[in-house]
Amino acid sequence: MERLSALRTRVVVMAGQEAPTVSRTRRKSATQHGGSTLADLHQALQDYLPVLLGLFKDGSQLQHNVQFAWMNQEDEAEETAISNAWYEVLSVLHLMAMLSLSQANLLLLPRTSCDGYQPKVSEENRRASVDIFLKAAGYLDCAVRHVLPQFPTSLREDLPVDLAEGVLRALCLQALGQGVDIQLGMAIDSAKATLAVKRRLACEMVKYWQQAQDNIMNLPLANGWGEKHRLFIKWKYVEAKVCKNCFHFFVSSLYFVIIHIRGCPSCCFQILKL
Repeated sequence: MERLSALRTRVVVMAGQEAPTVSRTRRKSATQHGGSTLADLHQALQDYLPVLLGLFKDGSQLQHNVQFAWMNQEDEAEETAISNAWYEVLSVLHLMAMLSLSQANLLLLPRTSCDGYQPKVSEENRRASVDIFLKAAGYLDCAVRHVLPQFPTSLREDLPVDLAEGVLRALCLQALGQGVDIQLGMAIDSAKATLAVKRRLACEMVKYWQQAQDNIMNLPLANGWGEKHRLFIKWKYVEAKVCKNCFHFFVSSLYFVIIHIRGCPSCCFQILKL
């Protein structure tokens, strides 16, 4: 228990330093460390998780005797405390996923190039962000498939909206959607990517964002953060549909031109002159 407590204290302190400044009051930790990074916090969570899972060995009663408390972001309640180790596992996976999303988005911030041209995102950073988005989706998929089923129905009702199944599924699909979005951008910039590949990615992106919206639209996201999250997903879904329709229109127009050329040989020469 001492090691568990020490590792959790480390996570709490580092998370407090990384948390963005928000209007809601937040409890401050009395312990102060040096400036931590997202990667440091992620590593601290990776160190903590195996020790936490040790509470489930041999049917230990400790999994029900220790109360775990977490601050909420999208729930009306500022904090939720539950005496169940599965709640702690779920919260850790959720935080690891959110850190991964933050890391991926930081990689996508345009940076000034050495040649002095307009700031842009490097190909290397775009590829790395796709891997991190997939990692975030993996954490959330594990939370939904393997951790949530461990909760009895009565305890699920006590979970904050941040950890509701709909929010976790929406975040998972959001991570997948953002990953495909980046892949589509790289395909558009590549001369080797075919139109069929770009259209497939656009359709896949619409599917993920539509499912994300379906999962989050009817949840009670009462505060500003929750509403911003809902609007972000709605915006990305609309944006994805526009992108898909553009590719569909282009393919349809190209098909019409080909049919027209086949029926009018003289049109071939006119187009070749352009």
